[in-house]
Amino acid sequence: MATGTRQRRAKAEINVVPYIDVMLVLLIIFMVTAPLLKQGVEVDLPQAPAKALDVNAPEPVVISIDREGQYFLNIADAPDQAIRADALVDAVRAARQKQKNRPVMVRGDKQGQYQNVVSLLVLLQQAQIESVGLVTEPGDKQQ
Repeated sequence: MATGTRQRRAKAEINVVPYIDVMLVLLIIFMVTAPLLKQGVEVDLPQAPAKALDVNAPEPVVISIDREGQYFLNIADAPDQAIRADALVDAVRAARQKQKNRPVMVRGDKQGQYQNVVSLLVLLQQAQIESVGLVTEPGDKQQ
C-alpha cells in the first residue's frame, strides 16, 4: 500500500441540532395556538340530566346567550364577539341551507333572563329552524 493513502472511518454520530430546532419551533407554535383553541363564550349553564349528543352527527350550530342578552355564534368569523340579531339569523339560515340535518343548539346563561332565550327562539323561527336543542351541564339524575 502506498504511504499517502489513508482510510477514513465513518462517524456513527447523529446530529441532533436540527431536530432540536424543529422541536422548539413546534413548541412555539403550540404555545401560540393553544389559547386560540378555547372557543366560545363563558356561559354558566344550568344543570340537568340529559342525553349526550350523537358523536356521528354533524357539528352543531351553537348560539350562546350571556347574562346581558348578547348573542354569540360558534360558526361566525369571530365566535368570541357578540353578533347582531339580523346577522345571526342570516348566518344560521345559510348554515342550515348548506347542511339540512345540522343541529342547532342554544347555550343560555342560567343567571340570564328567560326573555333572552325566548327572543332567540323567535329569531331562530325567522331563520326557519324548527328544532332547537338546549345545552346544559350534566347534573345528578333526579328521581
